Formats: sequence, structure tokens, C-alpha cells
Amino acid sequence: MEIYVENLREAALTLSAGDRVYLSGTVYTARDAAHLRIFELLDGEASLPFELPGAVIYYAGPTAALPGRVIGSCGPTTAARMNKFAPRLFDLGLGAVIGKGEMSPEVIQAIVRNKAAYFCAIGGAGALIAKHITTCEEIAFTELGCEAIRRLTLEKLPLFVGYDAKGKSIFA
Repeated sequence: MEIYVENLREAALTLSAGDRVYLSGTVYTARDAAHLRIFELLDGEASLPFELPGAVIYYAGPTAALPGRVIGSCGPTTAARMNKFAPRLFDLGLGAVIGKGEMSPEVIQAIVRNKAAYFCAIGGAGALIAKHITTCEEIAFTELGCEAIRRLTLEKLPLFVGYDAKGKSIFA
């Protein structure tokens, strides 16, 4: 099933854990350091570098672009590292996250509560994933290097639904 980020909220209600999807649209990269900065902005009631409602965060720290490419390798990082951040972001409107591996029961509850989704990307496939990224723009926290927030445009990135909006899991 092809899903466009712009229609993610509607699509999330129809997805089931284990479904294979092809995601297209704008997503944002953010790992641990960027999440800490996002929370500093939220706690200070400052504007975020992107609109959170309906957004998709890809837990990745891409490498530098190779000649003729828009990005280097862009594989997923372990999603459990974001367990302490994800529930609050889902409660503020985050539509989905992309990562690898299991997440905590609190994250699953936030996904269900907010009718969101968690997509799994294949670890070790960063070079293949990069072929589905058509644009890459660093938009915040440039001093964090590979952990800076980037706005990516995806074209039919193959993913699996790890946790669906009903709380079902591929890990159970």
C-alpha cells in the first residue's frame, strides 16, 4: 500500500502491524541530541523547526552526500532510544515515527491514544534507503552534525508497520 505523509492520519486507521507500505512525502530526521533540543524548545514554549502535528520523524543520522546524490547512507537507529521522548511528541500531534526494533509500552499506548503509527525500516540498509530520498535539507541544529534535523522528501520508501493504531505489534 502506498501512503503519502499528507494522508497519514487517515491511513493509520487502516494499517495493521506487519503491513508493508511505501511511504512518500516529507519526513524529518531526529536522533537523541535533536530530541533533547526539541524538548528544550517545547519547555521554553519556543517554536519548533517544523510543524509537529501530522509530521513523521525518522530516527536517523544520515551521512554526508556522495557525489551526484542528495544524501549519503540513511539507515534507521534503534527506536527504543527515543522511548522517553516519543509519548509527549505523539500527544502533541506527531503522526508517525520510523526506526528499528521495539519500543516501550508507554510509546505503544501513545500511538494508540493518538491514532498514529510506528514504521520499521530495515537496519543495515542505509544505502538502499538513501535511493528513496529525493531531497535533503538541513533545517535545524547544524552544530549537531549527523544528528542535525533534516527535512527529507521520500519517494516510495519501503517500510513495515511495527505498531499500528490499534496497539498490535510485529514484535509480539
